[in-house]
Amino acid sequence: MTDVPAPAPASAAPRRSNAVLAAFSTVCLPLAAFGVALPVTLPEYYATHVGLDIAMVGFVFMAVRAFDIAADPLIGAAMDRTRTRFGRYRPWMAASTPILMLAALMVFVMVKPGAGPFYLFAWLLVLYIGFSVGTLSQLGWAAVLAPQYDQRSRVYAWWQAFNIIGVIAILILPAAVVQLGLGDYVAGVHVMGWAIVVALPVTIGLALFAVPEPVNAGAPAHGGLKAYWDIVKRPTVARLLASDVVLGVAPGITGALLFFFFDQVKGYDKAAASIFMLLYFVGGLCGAPIWAKLATRIGKHRALAIASLIFAALYVVATLLPGGSFALTAVAMFIAGLPYAAGLFLLRAMMADAGDEVRLETGVDRTALMFSILSATTKLGHVFALIPYVVLGWVGFQAEPPAGGNSPTSLLVLQVLFIAVPALLIASAAVILRRYPLTPARHDEIRQALEARDAEGPAA
Repeated sequence: MTDVPAPAPASAAPRRSNAVLAAFSTVCLPLAAFGVALPVTLPEYYATHVGLDIAMVGFVFMAVRAFDIAADPLIGAAMDRTRTRFGRYRPWMAASTPILMLAALMVFVMVKPGAGPFYLFAWLLVLYIGFSVGTLSQLGWAAVLAPQYDQRSRVYAWWQAFNIIGVIAILILPAAVVQLGLGDYVAGVHVMGWAIVVALPVTIGLALFAVPEPVNAGAPAHGGLKAYWDIVKRPTVARLLASDVVLGVAPGITGALLFFFFDQVKGYDKAAASIFMLLYFVGGLCGAPIWAKLATRIGKHRALAIASLIFAALYVVATLLPGGSFALTAVAMFIAGLPYAAGLFLLRAMMADAGDEVRLETGVDRTALMFSILSATTKLGHVFALIPYVVLGWVGFQAEPPAGGNSPTSLLVLQVLFIAVPALLIASAAVILRRYPLTPARHDEIRQALEARDAEGPAA
């Protein structure tokens, strides 16, 4: 039997240095590049440059997501059963590297115009499986890296900051390729793929060698679908999952329709739309410390509820501005992005807290399974976010419109889908989080009970 390191009590857990958190978070750079390319760049790229019908693109992405969502709990359960002297999550992260490198080459670089839906489906499936393994292993690792309530907010804030940096970097690349005269938009997408391929082994290797992986005490994970259902139906987890769905669908819709909206409704080209999206994410990077600080003052769930309401209001204002004023729209998009990061990192920190609650009550560490459930709802949100592609296909919207442009009806539908639907979804998160039961005080009680039990020795 493989020896594993003995768990340390949470009270003895050190405050992780900024250098350690930075090394850990560098993995977010290539993973975030995938995260923005999948809902934003690739659907539009395959519809306009590869030549797939826009409705078919939506169907293929939704079909792959369905397979991917079903696989997530299996991956999470396998991680919870993993026991090695290298840790529970590090071997999985290492295994994801070659899978993601190959998928990036095939999806971004090797694809040719005229490639069919089967090509897209097959390589997207490989990509999503590797992406699930990489993201779930990192999220589970983050949960054990800092067990304290406020420190978790700090860990996941670093995680989110590097996610946004990765998003910004990958968004800059295609525009930079064009502006520097190195190639056209297609060449820019190829450069995105090569950048991901290079970054994956470098960043994952840094994390594997520079960041420790503590071990939680607890009996080996067991149980099948019943264990999954027992977690989902818990009041704490159910509210987190519902919030994650609505907060995932909203930006997913925004990303999927952004180029179409700013081009065909506001009259901006792809370069301008890319700048707006870039400023939006820069706003999210600047705003992340604000929400992390607020979370330490009033609790994560309250901070997230406030951020959601502000986010919805700012988003509506920014998207309703008339076209023609690049500077005004740019400023508005930056401001609208300030609350963007709150849901992404606070929900994951809150799920880590919920994992402590489950471990206390069951004696079993199901951290990876719980993050796989959260990942599944996030991806479910992305599936729903691609429904507008199908709706637009039904009303006759065309990615490459004829000389007369798309019909007024199809453009009206595009505006409703891009503006009203995301705003209502974002605001609904504040309602869902009312009476959220896992408060800072309750989590402190849970941590004290876990420390007392861990001090008596590992669970049998």
